[in-house]
Amino acid sequence: MRTTFMTLWLTLFPALAIASGSGAGFTCNLESMTKAERVRHSALAAELFAAVQERRELANGYALRLPAERWLAAARWADLERKCCPFFAFELDAAPGHGPLWFKITGGPGVKAFMKDELGL
Repeated sequence: MRTTFMTLWLTLFPALAIASGSGAGFTCNLESMTKAERVRHSALAAELFAAVQERRELANGYALRLPAERWLAAARWADLERKCCPFFAFELDAAPGHGPLWFKITGGPGVKAFMKDELGL
């Protein structure tokens, strides 16, 4: 099931080569979602990550700048992502006046290394 997770991330980082087997102790379990949830998760990912306007590397993950109207899509995707990958933390920061939305995907020790190792970041 990890391949589906990688496909999701490749939507965001299409030029990445995936290195398998270096999971640093983190496991994504897409079986924690129903079939309908997996379909919704995939659709939200495609919508959300196609809208990314800027990506910033953080000490413990990544921040993605999105149009303000993607607030609910980001929250809904994060809610589903938490089921399969509970080691990620999510934060939405909306600027006043419908300014940009920053969606941060972070985690505890090792999560960024996991993202780098598994996703080639």
